[in-house]
Amino acid sequence: MAQPLTSINLVAPAFKGVNTEDSPIAQDHSFADIADNAVIDKRGRIAARKGISVITTNKTALGSDHVHKVHCFYDDAGNEVVFTAGNNKIMTGTTTLTDATPGSYTISANNWKIVNFNDKAYFFQRGYDPLVYDNATGLRTFTVANSGATNATFKCHEALAAYGRLFIVDNATDTQTIYWSDLLDGSAFTGGSSGSIDVNKAWPDGYDEVRALAAHNDLLIVFGKHSIIVYSGASSPASMVIEDTIAGVGCICRNSVQHIGTDVLFMSNSGLRSLGRTIQEKSLPMSDLSLNIKTELIAVIESRSEPTASVYSPENSFYLIVFPGQSTVYCFDLKGALENGAYRVTRWPSVGHKSFERKIDGTLFIGTFDGLGQYSGFKDNTSSYRFRYYSPGLTFGEPAKIKMLKKVRPTIVGAAGATVFIKWAYDFGTAFKTYQFLVGNQTPAFFGVDEFNIGEYTGGELTTKNAVSGTGNGSVITIGIEADIDGFALSLQEINVLALMGKTV
Repeated sequence: MAQPLTSINLVAPAFKGVNTEDSPIAQDHSFADIADNAVIDKRGRIAARKGISVITTNKTALGSDHVHKVHCFYDDAGNEVVFTAGNNKIMTGTTTLTDATPGSYTISANNWKIVNFNDKAYFFQRGYDPLVYDNATGLRTFTVANSGATNATFKCHEALAAYGRLFIVDNATDTQTIYWSDLLDGSAFTGGSSGSIDVNKAWPDGYDEVRALAAHNDLLIVFGKHSIIVYSGASSPASMVIEDTIAGVGCICRNSVQHIGTDVLFMSNSGLRSLGRTIQEKSLPMSDLSLNIKTELIAVIESRSEPTASVYSPENSFYLIVFPGQSTVYCFDLKGALENGAYRVTRWPSVGHKSFERKIDGTLFIGTFDGLGQYSGFKDNTSSYRFRYYSPGLTFGEPAKIKMLKKVRPTIVGAAGATVFIKWAYDFGTAFKTYQFLVGNQTPAFFGVDEFNIGEYTGGELTTKNAVSGTGNGSVITIGIEADIDGFALSLQEINVLALMGKTV
């Protein structure tokens, strides 16, 4: 009598994202060992990310550098300007990058903090005369705008527009004093109701350095390298008081801080963190949102060689952070936390993504070596990119028994014309066996587009099911699916894995 096959049905594979922390043979099958160039789509499936649609056609001003910073300026008159920074210049424009650096102003670094405030854009970077832009007078230095030399004290690295003022901190000699401008005047840091506060004695661990500022519910949040101070009453900064302090958790880079509506996300030395405020209790509980990749992420943080860049996109329900020196983007899905409080995460191993900015209409800009791009389509500036999914180790509930893989039946949505590679290996080996097949080019027909007796009426998504016969044997099976994304979306609906159980080893 033939022995029946044992099956594992991976419904919505990688629904819980990547997990590199738990034992690979004890993991929930909803996790993934690898999920590259992937997102979790609105139906809970692992899917290929969108591509970089480059809109810049003339990048002469950028030269061979990449776009380090993107910023969108808006004023009350409806004017909009897109600024980019790279090649030691400040540029404007999207299709053509035009050098807008003030004359005789020398730049040797591109890590600007740019904020909009009261119909102007303000540019800050440690050691540089700050810049101010408005539609009437263009981009000018503070020295020119204020008709006098700028105090070196105000040549700061971090800036925050909040509560009717600009708050700045971290100049070449002082990382402890926070300055605020006069009301509604972002270039006036002396006179009027401007002022400052020295936080040197307020750190819970005795000493720290300010790395970032954030505003939330009348609070001024001061991020140090290793701790956090929270001031209440920040709308009247001269009388604000310490509301709370948090020791042991700080912020690695001001560029990682993002408001997500009801919360603030930031990258600490131990991973992605959330600073949530419980209004009733006036407390600030902390949560670690990257628990499932904690060790890996800490290694990336410790070896980073360039400033990070991040963005929050409510349209895509994700927080992206890129470590340009390692050419790695981490995509944290914010549609809901897992049971352990962590967000689902996927990786985008790419040399293309260098910086981000979200426009108010939801357009997501991406800074690249090719200029300015948008998060759209399914090509990276006319080139394909590789989508990869690998399962955790599959034991079929019998880790001590030999398995002989018989069938792999993936259900793939989309990917018209793509070559799909089905891969499998045993016992965590790296010598994967591969079977490939070509997805058809069927274009779905829709009612009212094709005539009913010519085009077959479909649900609008191309669905491919292909049964692949497996070979070999071992105690643990790993299944992988790869495809080059070249113009069409791809999602994994499910994977059915059938194996014959052998003897106990």
